[in-house]
Amino acid sequence: GCTGSSAARSLNPRFPSGLESKELFTSVLHNLLPPGVCNLLNPAAIYANNEISLGDVEIYGFDYDYTLAQYSNLLHSMIFNTARDILIEQFKYPEGLGKYDYIPGFAIRGLHYDVQKSLLMKIDAFHYVQLGTAYRGLKPVPDEEVIELYGGTQHIPLYQMSDFYGKGPSLKQFMDIFSLPEMTLLSSVIDYFITHNIEFDQVHLYKDISDAIRDVHVKGVMYKWIEKDMEQYILHGDEIYAVLNRLVNHKKKLFLITNSPFSFVDKGMKHMVGKNWRDLFDMVIVQADKPNFFTDRRKPFRKLDDKGSLQWDKINQLEKGKIYKEGNLFDFLRLTGWRGSKVLYFGDHLYSDLADLMLRHGWRTGAIVPELETEIRIINTEQYMHSLTWQQALTGLLERMQMYQDAESKQVLLEWMKERQEIRSLTKNLFNPQFGSIFRTFHNPTYFSRRLVRFSDIYMASISCLLNYDVNFTFYPRRTPLQHEAPLWMDQLCTGCMKTPFLEEMVHIR
Repeated sequence: GCTGSSAARSLNPRFPSGLESKELFTSVLHNLLPPGVCNLLNPAAIYANNEISLGDVEIYGFDYDYTLAQYSNLLHSMIFNTARDILIEQFKYPEGLGKYDYIPGFAIRGLHYDVQKSLLMKIDAFHYVQLGTAYRGLKPVPDEEVIELYGGTQHIPLYQMSDFYGKGPSLKQFMDIFSLPEMTLLSSVIDYFITHNIEFDQVHLYKDISDAIRDVHVKGVMYKWIEKDMEQYILHGDEIYAVLNRLVNHKKKLFLITNSPFSFVDKGMKHMVGKNWRDLFDMVIVQADKPNFFTDRRKPFRKLDDKGSLQWDKINQLEKGKIYKEGNLFDFLRLTGWRGSKVLYFGDHLYSDLADLMLRHGWRTGAIVPELETEIRIINTEQYMHSLTWQQALTGLLERMQMYQDAESKQVLLEWMKERQEIRSLTKNLFNPQFGSIFRTFHNPTYFSRRLVRFSDIYMASISCLLNYDVNFTFYPRRTPLQHEAPLWMDQLCTGCMKTPFLEEMVHIR
């Protein structure tokens, strides 16, 4: 075996640090990446958490907003501006807030907000804050301060974390795509108050901004924008028609459950699918009040006529082609008999759309994650692959060489640790400079990822991904290794296809 110092001496020239390692980084990685590895992942693919055969699915259910109707990012600026103006005009917030505009790409979905501490941050699957991703206002909070705020740890105790629907006693989780402008507005208002040394009550501030954002939806302002210019706001409409039409041609039953009002859904579906869109659906339920629709038995269904006016008669059956308002899942199951794994329901909100259906009722679920397309395109870049491979190499070196504790070896290890941290930050910034990927906190899955795996059988960037598969296709999840199954140095993130850097040279070092 090697002595500590001889290990350092033998490793130092072979694995240089600093500038020398950057040169090695660029020269050696082309040999580590097999040809075509940077196009391994398909942004239009469907990814499986659980084995599911579409041949067993008889009934397809859909949410509307961000599931059937995918919206342009232009909508986020409109929501931000309108809610900001509501704060100024109705809630009497300072007029100086009018100088703030929406910042595309500031926030990502799945972040947590600590109301009392005014901290917006990313948390991993083990309830740890990812250092470098905690923001108060528009500025990052130093890691030392974050650790001090949580009693000397990065860990958030379970009782503080959000409950089943992302609403904890002190932490709120932003899970839907509409929350991107809300997080940015929250950060902008806090930034204004801090910059101008204005004292504010954190609880009131959070509630006021939530109410302003809610007003944009509840008062129908957002619906009017979309109805006015559907070409600009609604994406991929022709593909939605193709998906629905193909399912109906294969004798599948379709239903729609949405919180949006009928007139809005009707106009959007006519734009995407055509004036006879209702002929494709066995059931359409609007203003459903999810997630209460799935848990509360109290609200009965009400029928709407063709003009959207409420009818008063008692509902004893759900008729094809009719429009229903409110209701609850228990009556829905009783009246349709649609139970268990023959139903596959698609939605974009993991809590409001999917959690109850999977855990309490055994439906199969599909999550729509539009961010997946962008993230996969980044993963497929050479820069990402290089960064990740080098990061994995350094991690393996640190793990194998940590037993050498002489001064020279310690110095080498410190340089490797520093470089590894730099590459981790670089990799994070490829996705989002503030918060990184919605799926990972460095190496761990995010809290969002954990929920995605728990509450969805399959996930995809858009409903149109279904067009790439036969209607009887079976999705098989990859057998990803548990830690005790993974061979030494296996690069799980790169699908195990990479050569391991320097492994042959390492074999003789024991």
